[in-house]
Amino acid sequence: MAKMRCGLEFTQPLERQDEEILTEEACAFVCDLVDRFAARRTGLLKARAAWQAKIDAGALPDFRSDSQNVRDGDWSVAPLPTDLLDRRVEITGPVERKMIINALNADVKVFMADFEDALSPAWRNVIEGQTNMRDAVARTISYQDEKSGKQYTLGDDPAVLVARVRGLHLDEKHVLRNGAPIPGCLMDFALYFYHNHNQLKALGTGPYFYVPKLEHYEEARWWNEVFVAAQERYDVAIGTIKATVLIETLPAVFEMDEILFELKDHAAALNCGRWDYIFSYIKTLKAHPDRMLPDRQAVGMDKPFLDAYSRLLIRTCHRRGALAMGGMSAFLPAKTPEENAANQEKVRQDKSREASNGHDGSWIAHPALAETVNQVYSDAFKPGKTNQLDVTRTSDDPVTAADLIAAPQGPFTEEGLRANIRVAVQYIEAWLGGLGAVAIYGLMEDAATAEISRASIWQWISNSATLSNGKTMTAELFGTALIEELEVVRKEVGEARWTSGHFDAAAELVETLCLSEDFATFLTLGAYERI
Repeated sequence: MAKMRCGLEFTQPLERQDEEILTEEACAFVCDLVDRFAARRTGLLKARAAWQAKIDAGALPDFRSDSQNVRDGDWSVAPLPTDLLDRRVEITGPVERKMIINALNADVKVFMADFEDALSPAWRNVIEGQTNMRDAVARTISYQDEKSGKQYTLGDDPAVLVARVRGLHLDEKHVLRNGAPIPGCLMDFALYFYHNHNQLKALGTGPYFYVPKLEHYEEARWWNEVFVAAQERYDVAIGTIKATVLIETLPAVFEMDEILFELKDHAAALNCGRWDYIFSYIKTLKAHPDRMLPDRQAVGMDKPFLDAYSRLLIRTCHRRGALAMGGMSAFLPAKTPEENAANQEKVRQDKSREASNGHDGSWIAHPALAETVNQVYSDAFKPGKTNQLDVTRTSDDPVTAADLIAAPQGPFTEEGLRANIRVAVQYIEAWLGGLGAVAIYGLMEDAATAEISRASIWQWISNSATLSNGKTMTAELFGTALIEELEVVRKEVGEARWTSGHFDAAAELVETLCLSEDFATFLTLGAYERI
């Protein structure tokens, strides 16, 4: 039986510890934000679709003429708090209890605790994530591993905690207002802010957020108004909330100045969310055959369109007084010392490129990478500096729209197709089972890399790509490869794991995503209906 509280209807059973999160006041706050901002969020999503329709009809993304004055203006974001001035290494992961403890104890400056791409939004994951975050802020969090008997507790000097909320497109289907699901991002934001802003202040830090998947500056304006409403309601000084915005969509790279301007009091940084950005490139330009991306493994940050994205983000951020964060290194510890050394060298080269461009820090998926990335950025910083805000890149040639959408060169291979199938199936299978961050073939995969995999297949089929072996990419070739690669995965995971898992459902969803006439905007929307 559904439970009502302050106008919110909960369709899942609430356990005792949930009641501590879903208090009357907390629910009233969620309800107020939903009433004030949910309808406008719907309008913003419709505006996205209208903009995309123009690109599908033949237009190309460009810098907006209606905001030229903002790009040309002389302005800066508000000063950054001391604990966000040094972000040379950030670790990311879901809001799972053991993960939170290990990440906060790692040799990093920031832990980005994720309610989004690294979290499968099963109800228990979402609501227990809020409990875990509250306990982390209160410094009372602990975890007992039942198998090993090991006890995990928080160290004396934990990393700075930043919460990533869900994107605008995602609902929370288990919480209804007037019979309709509420925006997941408003629930994530409201509950974390409500329960923790006072304790965060007492610790000398603040309610810090990562904001994902923005496409246009009007969406940043919406978030700014949400932040102001929250701070005014609880008599918190305007600007206490600090937001780092992920520039992980192709539309957003053309509006970075505007996004920072709209969030001026609250903006801390922009981040190169490289994997989602590659996915967005495919999604945005899906109707342009001359913009097809080659094999995923061939699309690195050394490609001109991604290097231009990195350099423009740095120049924009540092001109405005915000930090410029680099992308993710997803390597996990390898099975042999030789493989591990090779992976560490790949990470070092990747991060050296970022640091030499002028980034202020970067992401890792595992603590084993912290030493390497710390060293790269520490070597890049000038003596006594904790960031590279002084790297302005003002002597660069202007980054043009053509630079940002230039299609990279690379192979289109059947091996790449088959690798995409295996990654997409295994990730979605894990997601349906409640895991949002999954170790696959030595990398920590989240929704972004699965999105690239299935989007690339759709694009190749839609545009009849010619593969390096001379075959034409067709629905039939995909269907044959899907059947064969499912058998490969079945052997890799073993019969017991296969039988107990969600592989049939995952394969069905991958097939639907890759063969549907209309491109699905996010795989998580269809997957969410299945959990």
